[in-house]
Amino acid sequence: MPDERTGRLLAVSDLHVGYADNKSIVDRIRPAAEADWLIVAGDVAEQVEAVENTLGLLSRRFAQVVWVPGNHELWTPEHDPVQARGEQRYHLLVEICRTLGVLTPEDPYPVWRGVGGPVRIVPLFLLYDYSFRPPGTRTKDEALRRAYREGVVCSDEFLLHPDPHPSREAWCHARITETEARLTALDDELPTVLVNHYPLVRAPTDVLHHPEFAQWCGTERTADWHRRFRARCVVYGHLHIPRITHHDGVPFHEVSIGYPREWRRHGHPHGVLRQVLTAG
Repeated sequence: MPDERTGRLLAVSDLHVGYADNKSIVDRIRPAAEADWLIVAGDVAEQVEAVENTLGLLSRRFAQVVWVPGNHELWTPEHDPVQARGEQRYHLLVEICRTLGVLTPEDPYPVWRGVGGPVRIVPLFLLYDYSFRPPGTRTKDEALRRAYREGVVCSDEFLLHPDPHPSREAWCHARITETEARLTALDDELPTVLVNHYPLVRAPTDVLHHPEFAQWCGTERTADWHRRFRARCVVYGHLHIPRITHHDGVPFHEVSIGYPREWRRHGHPHGVLRQVLTAG
């Protein structure tokens, strides 16, 4: 058995293995030590089979993989033989992860005891509620009208179905209520690593080239979670802007690979895999 104290906690997101060049990157991902864990913060692929194959590959290499869904895993594209939608699709992916030994937001939150530990890793699935509205808009309808007028509309509007919830924001609010109760009920004072596909605070979206896109990037209802729930760090993706920012002294790691046209331009400034905790 590997000595868990020597492992590193690594993270990556937005693998988008449907692109051959991205799949080639993922095929080369390896741990540096037997005890390394890997956080995968969403957007592995759109088709269920590709998600399963990729997480299966990574789970065979790393001591433990922790996955949270991005919006792309929740899409129901016409070309996917699996046509499950909404919650049904999410729970199908959770069951696949369980057969692979991959931890999800539905499992007990594990304690990391390697480098930088002990901390509790908290995988989150929270979605968004259109509250990151662009400047000058006061309602969801105003924000969407502006997005359509500017030609900046997330494909979620056509491919991410909230069934059985009446809307994506209703699903988001249900997830927040459930998750907040779980976090509040934790009976220890361990620091946490909060992992979500979307940023938990709005500030990271301020650099988006198209501010209209921010409404598909999170919710104002998690703005204080990094303080309330003792975050040592926050891990997220979605924006395809890999960097580290600090909010109330807490490092927020955006760990995405992104699309080939993006990483060919800016490279991987922090490496393909990010070590999100260090000793001391």
